[in-house]
Amino acid sequence: MELKQIKGLGESKIKLLEKLKITNTKELVEYYPFRYNVIKKTDINNINLDDKIIIDGLIETIPNIYYFSRKKDKMSFKMNTGNKLLNIIIFNRGFLKPKLKIGEKITIIGKVEKNNIVASDIRMGLLPDKPLIEPVYHITNGITGKQLNHFINLADFNVEDYIPDYLNEKYKFLNKKETLEIIHNPKDINNLKIARTKLKYEELFMFMLKINYLKNKNHKIGLKKIIDFNKVQELINNLPFELTKDQLKSIKEIYEDMVNPKQMNRLLQGDVGSGKTIVSFIALYMNYLAGYQGSLMAPTEILATQHYENIKKILPNLKIELLTGKTKNKKTILNKLKNNEIDILIGTHALISEDVIYNNLGLVITDEQHRFGVNQRANLKNKGTTPDILYMSATPIPRTYALTIYGDMDVSSIKTMPSGRIEVKTLLKKDSEIKEVLELMYKELKNNHQIYVIAPLIETNEEIDMENVYELEEKMNKAFGKLFKVGILHGKMNNKEKDEVMNDFKENKIQILVSTTVIEVGIDVKNATVIAIFDSFRFGLSALHQLRGRVGRSSLESYCILISSKETERLNVLTKTTDGFKISEEDFKLRGSGDLFGIRQSGDMSFKIADIKNDYNMLLKAKEDSFLFIKEHINEDKYKHIKEALATSINLD
Repeated sequence: MELKQIKGLGESKIKLLEKLKITNTKELVEYYPFRYNVIKKTDINNINLDDKIIIDGLIETIPNIYYFSRKKDKMSFKMNTGNKLLNIIIFNRGFLKPKLKIGEKITIIGKVEKNNIVASDIRMGLLPDKPLIEPVYHITNGITGKQLNHFINLADFNVEDYIPDYLNEKYKFLNKKETLEIIHNPKDINNLKIARTKLKYEELFMFMLKINYLKNKNHKIGLKKIIDFNKVQELINNLPFELTKDQLKSIKEIYEDMVNPKQMNRLLQGDVGSGKTIVSFIALYMNYLAGYQGSLMAPTEILATQHYENIKKILPNLKIELLTGKTKNKKTILNKLKNNEIDILIGTHALISEDVIYNNLGLVITDEQHRFGVNQRANLKNKGTTPDILYMSATPIPRTYALTIYGDMDVSSIKTMPSGRIEVKTLLKKDSEIKEVLELMYKELKNNHQIYVIAPLIETNEEIDMENVYELEEKMNKAFGKLFKVGILHGKMNNKEKDEVMNDFKENKIQILVSTTVIEVGIDVKNATVIAIFDSFRFGLSALHQLRGRVGRSSLESYCILISSKETERLNVLTKTTDGFKISEEDFKLRGSGDLFGIRQSGDMSFKIADIKNDYNMLLKAKEDSFLFIKEHINEDKYKHIKEALATSINLD
């Protein structure tokens, strides 16, 4: 059945449906209501001021209309509910007057005001005895929800069911036709819940089918490596610090991936300062023991240099080089790399230049992987023949997101923090308490410590009344400029300028660094003990937590000061916990699903009816069921339609 075959659905309405991304009858019947109005009579004897109410009765008086202008009017009349006479007012519905005759039965939906009921809708007829459930759709100008529902009901509800028979039986789901009829025309709440559960599960099952298929597809046959774990253990034992249980668990997971013939595709996620970097160094050492070259790509020159200096201390006997835009002996390094005279190459996106040729690349590590585009990561990965891939991220992601954003990867999480770290004290201060903030800053500066000052903007914006880098630089110079050096850092500066400022800060030539969020990731200045974030309500909780991670990187007592007179309840979460996983869960609750971390998800996250936050347990069940379906049933003839639907969203081999 085509859309044009539906009675009353002409070309103009079909064009309106296209705006709603409805181009055929299948998309029409699977265009689900986003909520429902339950029309149920209000107890007229138990109403209060400002209550929303639904009442019915008979019209008692002829309506009076007062016109404000040609298009604006106010209509009033009295209605008898059987035991009360109520004064009804409604705006801009003067055209209804001919229908509203004395004795006519009507239903009013509205709100209780002082001596009146202000109606938002008037319907002809009395309410039914049972509550009426009305579907509410996302619509566009030119088509009403009632019209849309009417066209849906004229369409063919016999569409494909993407839940395999054995799962429909297992969960006692209704058939698809009956489910769609209930979704669009619910008679009672219980049946509606049953129908919604079926459609949610179907959507989550198909989503997880894509994820699991991609996961299997991405696990190509890789390089089976022989690694002497005794030597790895020896390195761990000789470290100047003890690894946490989560670090050891992650190392074990990476080792098992490496000795497996399938290509590793793993995310190592951990909180700020949790010790992901040492795990990545040990992964590079394991790869070296197997006889392969390794590569670690960092988003900034400072971070790449930091990794290079640190790995040389951990693995002094290995041939390790640094390659960035500033590298002077690039030609020599490239020749060494090609001739297998380099074991590990650390660098920035310079690593993916065309002239960078490895002899036998076995492991690719991308630090702060969300900072690189998909193509950049792919370019590095393609430098070798199915090398193992390890991504690192300091943005802890709730389990829900790890399952979806990184659904086609295996995930290792580091939650326990290394010993010796003192928890950063987080203080929430109002704008009026700035004097206390400056006093704390002065105390730390006198102790020869350094400070970050964060602004949400680079320059003044007439439309937004917020602190910017240049204003804060001026204020810091006014407060401390005679005694301490103030520097600025922001995204509009070129890389050379940024590096010079950061190096001056690292060497304590600058004591107060006024910056935007460009300092959010990886900068390790152990002497920095205060980060003051102005207009902190402008940032997400996870972003604030990342910024907080710039201090507390030593045994010195450190402070994160959130300065804001708005959204203090939300920001207060950060004063109660330093656990990035808990904070990301809170951020997730507050901001909902979607592109929370600026990462394009695997598969399609814009669900019609399911919600990965509220339907998480169902998502887990769908994950398990889809995995079994791929393993045992995907090639059966009766499920050809499911495989074809999968093929429309991903390229099947």
